[in-house]
Amino acid sequence: MTKIVFMGTPAFSAPILKMLAEEGYDIVSVVTQPDRPVGRKKILTPTPVKEQALELGLPVYQPEKLKDPEQAQKILDLKPDLIVTAAFGQILPTSVLEAPKLGAINVHASLLPEYRGGAPIHQAIIDGKKETGVTIMYMVDRLDAGDIISQKSVPIEETDHTGSMFEKLSVAGMELLKATLPSIIDGTNARTPQDEERVTFARNISREQERIDWNKSASELYNQVRGLHPWPVAFTTLADANVKLWWTEIADSQKTGAPGEIIELTKDAIIVQTGEGALAIKELQPAGKKRMTAEDYLRGPKLQAGDRFE
Repeated sequence: MTKIVFMGTPAFSAPILKMLAEEGYDIVSVVTQPDRPVGRKKILTPTPVKEQALELGLPVYQPEKLKDPEQAQKILDLKPDLIVTAAFGQILPTSVLEAPKLGAINVHASLLPEYRGGAPIHQAIIDGKKETGVTIMYMVDRLDAGDIISQKSVPIEETDHTGSMFEKLSVAGMELLKATLPSIIDGTNARTPQDEERVTFARNISREQERIDWNKSASELYNQVRGLHPWPVAFTTLADANVKLWWTEIADSQKTGAPGEIIELTKDAIIVQTGEGALAIKELQPAGKKRMTAEDYLRGPKLQAGDRFE
């Protein structure tokens, strides 16, 4: 039987691991990131993949850095026939990539060669894409540059956000891997080199990408907010204090103002002028407070038309 080492970390990866186990594959180890402190109380928390592995009764290995030869050796000692990764979160050393006779494959959440990197789902939504997908690919020692084995497209609806697309693409990745894996094991799978002229990148989200620039259009800002929802969340500044914007909508307002200016207050929205059109803030989180609806927020501070977000 084919010996598989599975590598993954977030909730995106857990259903993929579960499918492999339910299909009866021989998973000799589940490799995931170390437990990390989470929340204000810094509670040491296992990754979703670790939780899934323990539920399935599978052995778990949590290396801090696989680039450390000693930590990588523990995987080599297992002599896997195939390595399957899905959002693992570490770069694999060449020794690990080259060890399995069937190679190392990755479930990547984009239609490669578009959006190589660590934040393909975020970036697709921020860019206003109407479609994305998943790719099963061979791993090489360049970022997401290996040959494509199979792909599946998934539409991005107007109300989708990063959270909803993570769930959709996790299911799509699970289904695609389930359909593709038999051909990889028997050596009949397709193998298509990526077109380097079409390559784009989706690096991990920076703090600057989270900041709202009110000179952009309402549609661009709407895509930015939903592309950063529910993590890491877009933010702006009001009266020298940061305010997170959890959800917005494109507004139909007859009033105008300077970019960032509050042009209208309704019962459940704060309408802000952008570089083109207006944006309705529906859910927000002032510094030091909980997430709340605009309706709840407007019961508090004496906000008025003419005030301005920076």
